[in-house]
Amino acid sequence: MFLHCLVEYLDFKCLLIGFFLFLLLLDIIKNKNLSNFPPGPWPLPFVGNIFTGLDFKTIDKLAEKYGDVFSLRWGSEKTVYISGHKMVKEALVTQMDSFTDRPVVPLFHKVYKGLGVVLSSGYLWKNQRKFVITHLRHFGEGKKTLELSIQQESIFLCDVFRAEQGPFDPQFFLNNAVSNIISALVFGHRFEYHDENFLNILRLDVEAVVLAGSNQSQLYNAFPRLFEYVPGPHKKMFGNYAKILDFLKEEIRKHKEDWDPSNPRDYVDSYLLEMEKKKNDPEAGFNVETLSIAMLDLFEAGTESAATTLRWGLLFMMKYPEIQKNVQAEIDKVIGQSRQASMADKTNMPYTEAVVHEVQRMGNIVPLGFPKMASKDTVLGGFFIPKGTAVITNLSSVLNDKNEWATPDTFTPGHFLDNQGQFVKKDAFLPFSAGRRSCLGEQLARMELFLFFTSLLQCFTISPCPGDDLSLEGQLGFTYAPRSYRICVTPR
Repeated sequence: MFLHCLVEYLDFKCLLIGFFLFLLLLDIIKNKNLSNFPPGPWPLPFVGNIFTGLDFKTIDKLAEKYGDVFSLRWGSEKTVYISGHKMVKEALVTQMDSFTDRPVVPLFHKVYKGLGVVLSSGYLWKNQRKFVITHLRHFGEGKKTLELSIQQESIFLCDVFRAEQGPFDPQFFLNNAVSNIISALVFGHRFEYHDENFLNILRLDVEAVVLAGSNQSQLYNAFPRLFEYVPGPHKKMFGNYAKILDFLKEEIRKHKEDWDPSNPRDYVDSYLLEMEKKKNDPEAGFNVETLSIAMLDLFEAGTESAATTLRWGLLFMMKYPEIQKNVQAEIDKVIGQSRQASMADKTNMPYTEAVVHEVQRMGNIVPLGFPKMASKDTVLGGFFIPKGTAVITNLSSVLNDKNEWATPDTFTPGHFLDNQGQFVKKDAFLPFSAGRRSCLGEQLARMELFLFFTSLLQCFTISPCPGDDLSLEGQLGFTYAPRSYRICVTPR
């Protein structure tokens, strides 16, 4: 009896070992790299490199070890990372047609569903992108009306700063101000700074961006079927986006109530008209669901990037008060206190322009950019990247490339000034990425950054609050943002 049980036990144990070895062999065969595929750290069976951090500092260290083109595997998904100015420019500019698609990122696909502009691909992306460019330009971008809108919002922003008694956190004032510009273009109206409903939407968005960068949310990308049933920050993120989408859909509903096809007032009105025109071309994606996602694209991209950069800007001005004084001296010389800054002033304010650019470089708010996908078999840096492979361009490595910047780890406006103190463009300045997938709102963001930043320093001296310790160590979510801080403002 005992021997019989022992034989059965051994048979069961051998069966388990055999089954495990069979799965291991399948994993090795399935995930075997093609010839000349970019190198990388050795992946564990089944799970790959899930214990390797995906933050930009870790990616920088891996690039030092494996080269500017290397790979990682999470679960069974392989991703190629591209670092350094030379290789990133080769991928985004020289071979821009090779990396125009987006991969399916489960964490964001759950929300965006491959629609809109930022995370779509192919025919749908081309149609949506063309529409966005055309109609945002029509309703303000590149027009004097947009500049006037930012100037007017600058007055409201300075008023709300002035009304604060004592130390305060400027985050949601800045978010509200920047969001009002894109809201005016998309919805046809702005939101008051103390509108609790809108402030709640801004808070939900900020929280979602932070949650997207958590380790558990990143694990959702590797094992979406498993983590779909596991509680965690990804669930909270999905809930936040659902509430934001409800808010956007309500705006669409209001537009439909008094929509006049012959007189489009804003982006939403124009999109509703395009839906009628393209109803026989469903592949172009013009429908209410895509509109809500496209609005989320515009709302989030049009708020997060510029507002976070402005937060970095105020933090750097407190950290380096002598640079703040130099900016204010140039403002006083060129603009004075009797009028507002305009875009026409920018060419006469090289130092201020250099400071804004250095804020963007050091702020480094989207260090790894948005993921891309090889749209065809490609050779980059001597390595073979097959069609369909996810690709991450390490923009942080470009903004901090030691071959391109004299003092990459130091806040130095001189990076953008020549020997005569005139502003100079730098080829390695890629905070908006480059190529066909560069930020659509780059020109709008540039206007916002210059006008808001200049207006604030024209009106106030920004100082740290007594006893507060200013840290330049950011918080990494989907973006890299300053940690919460307080400011004290002194009217000038």
